[in-house]
Amino acid sequence: MSEQEKKHDNKVDDTEAKTLSRFHYSMDQAIEKPFNWKQMSRLLDYMKPYSKNLLPIAVIGMLLSTAVRLLVPILIGSYALDHIIETGNISFLSIMVLIIAGMYVMSWVGNIVRIKYMNKLGQYVIFDLRKTLFNHIQHLSHRFFDQRSAGSILVRITNDVNSLQDLFTNGVINLLMDMVMLIGIVVMLFIISPELTLAILVVLPLMFFISTKLRRNIRRSWQDVRIKQSMINSHLNESIQGIRVTQSYTQEKENIAFFNHMNEENFAAWRNATQKSAMFRPFVEMSGAIGTAILLSYGVFLIQGQTLSVGDFFAFSLYIGMFWEPISRLGQVYNQLLVGMASSERIFEFLDEQPSVPEQQDAKRLKNITGHIEFKNVEFAYNSDRKALNNINLEMKAGQTVALVGHTGSGKSTIVNLISRFYDPTKGQVLLDGEDLRNVKLDSLREKVSIVLQDTFIFSGTIMENIRFGRPHATDEEVKKAATVVGANKFIEQLNQGYETEVEERGNVLSVGERQLISFARALLADPQILILDEATASIDTETEQLIQQALQRLLHGRTAIMIAHRLSTIREADNIIVLEHGNILEQGNHEQLMAQRGEYYNLVKSQFKVLNTG
Repeated sequence: MSEQEKKHDNKVDDTEAKTLSRFHYSMDQAIEKPFNWKQMSRLLDYMKPYSKNLLPIAVIGMLLSTAVRLLVPILIGSYALDHIIETGNISFLSIMVLIIAGMYVMSWVGNIVRIKYMNKLGQYVIFDLRKTLFNHIQHLSHRFFDQRSAGSILVRITNDVNSLQDLFTNGVINLLMDMVMLIGIVVMLFIISPELTLAILVVLPLMFFISTKLRRNIRRSWQDVRIKQSMINSHLNESIQGIRVTQSYTQEKENIAFFNHMNEENFAAWRNATQKSAMFRPFVEMSGAIGTAILLSYGVFLIQGQTLSVGDFFAFSLYIGMFWEPISRLGQVYNQLLVGMASSERIFEFLDEQPSVPEQQDAKRLKNITGHIEFKNVEFAYNSDRKALNNINLEMKAGQTVALVGHTGSGKSTIVNLISRFYDPTKGQVLLDGEDLRNVKLDSLREKVSIVLQDTFIFSGTIMENIRFGRPHATDEEVKKAATVVGANKFIEQLNQGYETEVEERGNVLSVGERQLISFARALLADPQILILDEATASIDTETEQLIQQALQRLLHGRTAIMIAHRLSTIREADNIIVLEHGNILEQGNHEQLMAQRGEYYNLVKSQFKVLNTG
C-alpha cells in the first residue's frame, strides 16, 4: 500500500466526523503529580504483612548472587592473571576455574531463591490490593457510579492493578539489587584505580541531566496510555450492553468508525510511550561507549607508567562492562516505576474516594419497624443545574400502599432513592418511624427495604441462586414458596433443570417477563417491611400482570409499599396516590378522591384510557 493510500485510509470522512461528535467519554482523571516517595511508601505498605517471611529470604538470595558477581572479576584479573604473569604457574588457572564455577552455582541458587520468593510476595500483594479495591468500591455511594463509566472502573481493578504486578515481583527487588551492584562496582573500581575511576565518572553528571528529562516525558506518555485504555474500555462496555439498540438503528458502521478512532488514539499513545521508553537504553549504551573510550586511552597510559598492572586493567575492564548493565536496568526499572506510579495514582484516587452517603459512628441499628415514612421539607438535586425535589412534605403511613405518579423527571424515582438512602437530601429530613435515616446503619436499613426495578438484573448462576440473592441462607423450600407466590414457578418448572437452570449475566436466555418474575420472587424472599416497586410491572404482559396482582395484594398486607407505575390501572387500589410534577407535589389522595377532583391525575387516567381504547 502506498503512503498516499495509507493517508487516505486514515482520514475520517464527514460522516465519521459527525459520528465522533455524538459520542463523548470522560478523559478520566489525568494525574500530573511528580514521583514522590510518600506515594511509593504507601504502595510498599502492602508488602509489610509478608516482609518478615518472604522478603528477607529474597534479599539474602539477591545479596548472594550479587556478591558472587562482584568478586569474580577481581579474582580473575587482579589475583589469577597477575599471579600467572608473575609466577608462570599455568596449573593455577584450573584451580581458579573450579573456584569460580562453584561461585556461579551459588549465584544461580541465590537467583532461584530471589525469583521464587519475590513472585510469591508479588502475588500476595496484588491479591490484597485487588481485594481492598473491590471491597472499597462495594461501599461507595450511587453518586460515584453516576459520575464514572463501568469501563473506567474495570480498567482500574484489572489493568491498573495488573501493571503493578511486575513492579512488586521484579521492580522492587531489581531496584535494590542494581543499586547494591552499582555501589559495589564503584567501590571495587576505586580499590583498583582511583585515578581511572574518576576519569570514567566524569560522564555521570551529563547522564543524570539527560535521563531526568527523559523520565519526565516517559511518565506523561504512560499516563496518557492509561487514559486512552480507560476510554476504550468504556466504549466497549457500552457497545456490548447496547448492541441491540445499535443493530436496530443500523448504526454498526458509525459505531465501528468511532471505535477505530479511539483505537488509533490508543495505538498512538502506546507507540509514543514505547518509543520514549526505548530511548533510554541507547542513551545508556552511548554513555558506556564514552566510558570505554576513556578506559582504553587512559588505562594504557597508566600501564605504561607502571601504576596499573595488566591484571588490574583486565579486572577494571570487566567491572566497567558490568557498570553500565545495572544503570541500563535501572532505566528499565524506572520505567516500571513510572507505569506503576501512574496506575497507583489512579488506584489510590479510588481508594481515597469517600462515600457521599456516610454512616455516622454512633448510627443506630434498626430492629423492629412499623414502616412509617415521612419527608420533611426535603430538597434534592443530582447536580447544580436543576432540583429533582422542591420542599417535599409527605407522609406514608405504616402498612399503606402508596403510589407515585407523574411524567418522566417528576421526582418519583428520586423519592424511592432517598427512602433506600442511596442519596441524602440536600435539605430537610427523611424519617423512618421518626428516626432520621442519616442516624441509621445503612445495612440495617436496606435489610428492611426491597426494591424491584423495571430493568431487572439477573446474575450469572442458577435461578435458585438468583432468587436467594437477597437472603443467602434461605432454604430451597422457602425459595420455591416465594417463586410460587408470584407465579414464577410455572415457567421455572417447565425448564429442563428447573431451579438449577444456569443463566448468564443479565439473564438474556429468559424473557423480560420471566426475569421480572424472578426479581419479584427475590424481593418476596427477603421479607422486607418496606417494598418498593419502581415501574416493576411495566415489562410484564397484561395476563402475567393480572396473575401477580393477587399475589402482591397478599404480600403487601401489613407492609409499607411504594409503587411507581406507568400503567395507572395497577394503582387503583393504592391507599394514597401522590401526583408529582417537576419535583413538586400537585395532589394526593385515593383513586376515587383524585378522579373526583378532575385534576392532573384525572387527565392522566383519561388520556391513558383513551390510548387503550384507540389501540
